[in-house]
Amino acid sequence: MVDVHGLLNTWLENVQDAELLHELEQLRDSNDDTAITDAFFKDLSFGTAGLRGIIGAGTNRMNIYTVGRATQGFADYLKKTFDEPSVAIARDSRNKGELFVRTTAAILAANGIRVYLYPQISPVPTLSWAVRYLACSGGICMTASHNPAAYNGYKVYGPDGCQITSEAAAAISDAIHATDPFADVCMCDFNQAVNEGRITWIDEQVLDAYYDAVLATSVSTLTPQDRAKAPLKLVYTPLNGTGLIPVTTVLERAGITDVSVVEEQRNPDGDFPTCSYPNPEIREAMQKGIDLCEKLGPDLLLATDPDADRVGTAVKSGEDYVLLSGNEMGILLLDYICKMRAEQGEVLSNKVAVTTIVSSAMTDAIAQTYGFELRRCLTGFKYIGDIITALSDAGTPERFIFGFEESYGYLTGDHVRDKDAVNASLLICEMAQYYKLRGMNLADAMTALYEQHGYYLNRTVALSYPGAEGAAKMATLMAHLRTNPPAALAGMPVQTVRDYAEGIDGLPTADVLEFDLGTGNKLIVRPSGTEPKVKLYVFATGDRMSSATDALNCLEAAGRELLA
Repeated sequence: MVDVHGLLNTWLENVQDAELLHELEQLRDSNDDTAITDAFFKDLSFGTAGLRGIIGAGTNRMNIYTVGRATQGFADYLKKTFDEPSVAIARDSRNKGELFVRTTAAILAANGIRVYLYPQISPVPTLSWAVRYLACSGGICMTASHNPAAYNGYKVYGPDGCQITSEAAAAISDAIHATDPFADVCMCDFNQAVNEGRITWIDEQVLDAYYDAVLATSVSTLTPQDRAKAPLKLVYTPLNGTGLIPVTTVLERAGITDVSVVEEQRNPDGDFPTCSYPNPEIREAMQKGIDLCEKLGPDLLLATDPDADRVGTAVKSGEDYVLLSGNEMGILLLDYICKMRAEQGEVLSNKVAVTTIVSSAMTDAIAQTYGFELRRCLTGFKYIGDIITALSDAGTPERFIFGFEESYGYLTGDHVRDKDAVNASLLICEMAQYYKLRGMNLADAMTALYEQHGYYLNRTVALSYPGAEGAAKMATLMAHLRTNPPAALAGMPVQTVRDYAEGIDGLPTADVLEFDLGTGNKLIVRPSGTEPKVKLYVFATGDRMSSATDALNCLEAAGRELLA
């Protein structure tokens, strides 16, 4: 049992930051055992996604001491692993991001590690790009992706520009556990390190090279005359994050210039004042963009999340704007890329596309149609990045054509090793223009694919389990499902239970359970690695949209009851 009150007193004795000290004093004076426990019952866990947590005081919070401890552990790992280590660093628009980045850079520099730092907010893919472009030993992006405003995070990358391997994460985690956040962290003066050249600002040349690499991923076969016949009208929102400059820059260079930006969500703002959850998967985050669409009547709404690694879309269907799901956009892009490559005479039989175990089964139908190899991996784009790296190491990076997650992450090309909303925005706009020339929007195109391949429907449900009690409940829930799996769901017998903790199909072990009901219907249960949530992935098929939707609704209800 962790002595949370003892830890609180230790922090009160050692913390020098006035804001954090005030918060600690308020915790002490409140006598609120629940709040004290939530702040101190564990250390923020460090895994392949680095750190992520609520900003505030305590061992289970994001602050300069937890960030400092993690950075010292990372520095110790780098010094043992590389002769002359160097690290690229970026941040998104989240609160405390600049403070955390400067703290991190000063610690790395004090440990003799060369630091390259983006001078302004910059998306996750530009960090992945910089790691390889600058030949760094690793990278750090200060981001909590699409989490609510209370969060920040610390995402760590390896020298391949991909999120760190499980082995590296374990070694770094061991180094972190051996570090006292108050006694063992080395730090120098940030400005002095800049003046001495130990910290170097990343210049515009690096970003320009990234933009060129993104533009090179275009697969459009449209001529200027074709584009003139179907000019694309776009509404775009960066959701108060990092996407505005890179997305509009790339689109403008690609000739897509009729772009209206949602004014309330244009400027970076870590409070995300227009939506409590800046996630383009949900309608609330997209609503300001939809409101503007109702006024302007564009062909497409695009929204990138705060660190611009995910992109969501909405298009007019009937009287309303509908959000395309991550699976639907992944299917649309995969089919479009294959169409364009085939039109240009490419042989697809030696190509590789990658998706995850929780993504749509329609990808298998697309693979069968075009003849490429489809690989599935665990959830987390790092696993897709690992496959891209393996293809590159084998001297065949050109085999990779597309990777996607159902959670709105997409990538074409070998320029980065993480999901890239800038790259995806370009491809989505090109695809929308291709279909517009044929009298269709993206909703029409998705309907056509359903009619061609069958109605494969998916839904992701996230159930929250906050705090120390929530963490215990999540663990109990998964243990119960393993020892007492359901015999039937929604009136359908469970035919197969697949426990990925045992290692399946050569994949790494993972805390994931799959209940297969046959005929394309199944449920997958997975605790999130970055949020206090359990995710329920629902899969249903049918010979018509209505029957598939009915099955999906019944399975979701059964899944919710299972996790109650």
